[in-house]
Amino acid sequence: MFKPLPLFIGIRYAGAKRQSQLVSFISLMSVLGMTLGVALLILVLSVMNGFDREMRNRILGLVPHITITPYQYQDGRAVDDLQQSNTNIREFVLQHPGVQAVAPFTQLNAMLLHGTDVEGVTVYGIDPIQENKVSIIGEYIDTKALDDLTDDSRAIIMGSALAARLGIEVSDSVNLMVTNEVPRGGVKPVFARFTLSAIFTTGTKIDHNTALIAIKTSLNLMPVDKQIESLRVTVDDTFQAPQISWDLNQSTPYGFRSSDWTRSYGNIYAAIQLSKQLVGLMLLTIIAVAAFNVVSALVMVVNDKRGDIAILRTAGASAGDIMGIFIVQGTLIALVGTFSGALIGAGLSLGITDIVAFIEELFNFSFLNSDVYPVDYLPSDLRAMDLILVCSVAFFMSILATLYPAWRASRVQPAAALRDE
Repeated sequence: MFKPLPLFIGIRYAGAKRQSQLVSFISLMSVLGMTLGVALLILVLSVMNGFDREMRNRILGLVPHITITPYQYQDGRAVDDLQQSNTNIREFVLQHPGVQAVAPFTQLNAMLLHGTDVEGVTVYGIDPIQENKVSIIGEYIDTKALDDLTDDSRAIIMGSALAARLGIEVSDSVNLMVTNEVPRGGVKPVFARFTLSAIFTTGTKIDHNTALIAIKTSLNLMPVDKQIESLRVTVDDTFQAPQISWDLNQSTPYGFRSSDWTRSYGNIYAAIQLSKQLVGLMLLTIIAVAAFNVVSALVMVVNDKRGDIAILRTAGASAGDIMGIFIVQGTLIALVGTFSGALIGAGLSLGITDIVAFIEELFNFSFLNSDVYPVDYLPSDLRAMDLILVCSVAFFMSILATLYPAWRASRVQPAAALRDE
């Protein structure tokens, strides 16, 4: 005879037709519920991992990890003295073990004007050679166009969303207005005309409000007493940037202050992590509900098989054998639901970016706007550890769910069950 007996009968019961259509329906729903819960949880975790990856690799590759900005002493230290100190500060910063590269830059808040269209913009003055050491912007801009940002060049590069709002294309002219403060609380507008030399598309919010010009040109747009270059610092580990920034604040000479990326983008990253935890917790309840359905299904199966249980008991099967039969049946339900859910979830995770892009193109509708969200597409990053963790939790919860119905089956009294039959 096939041994062990619980495994043999448990497999037979799992594949046998039920006398009651309701029992069959509930058993099917328990498998589908487990499949749906596992698939959705894997998919959502993969999407959240995708946002996390894009935040680390793309957004934090485009924005400064740390910025070091010089400012005047209160005793009237000359600006050119601070500017001369930049070279020494760069060498000093590079000595920190966590620093990867340093490059000069300037930052201006300005307005771009083209016809009747006006857009606020953050203008960065950069040195193309140095910028490639601290940023991945070169991956999105033609090298020749980036190299044009030298000396007193009047070339400007801007994000695709910004260019679209202004209605301009490459080779078009655009006016830049910078407002400089003057004594007694006034402002003096400075206008300059630029030619759009390139448009970049990063798929992030940077496309909406960022423009690049030559660093020397940007300095000429500033008041003489404020023509100071700041330093952009890239570190080996972006999540060590706050600590490194604090170290630099403590060790650099008075007249310089540093800040890290968490001041401007830390809230976005924290929101991604919080969303991942909350959504994961909510979807975990779907798996818990599916496990509860396993309990309901097995309880009804036990009631449906009371006669068979009584016969097995009178034939010599022990209470442990009966309990084992229904544990095997519940385990098979858990295996089918978990495995099929893992396959569906992994497949959706690998293809969700293309699926959403196809739907957006088909209906001319955008699910994500980089003006609101970190990126304008749905990223996905399927990780083996998440797959293993979700499947393990789902399977373990399902096994626990089989214990009570199996225990009830083992307590069925043969005489009472046969009398009811």
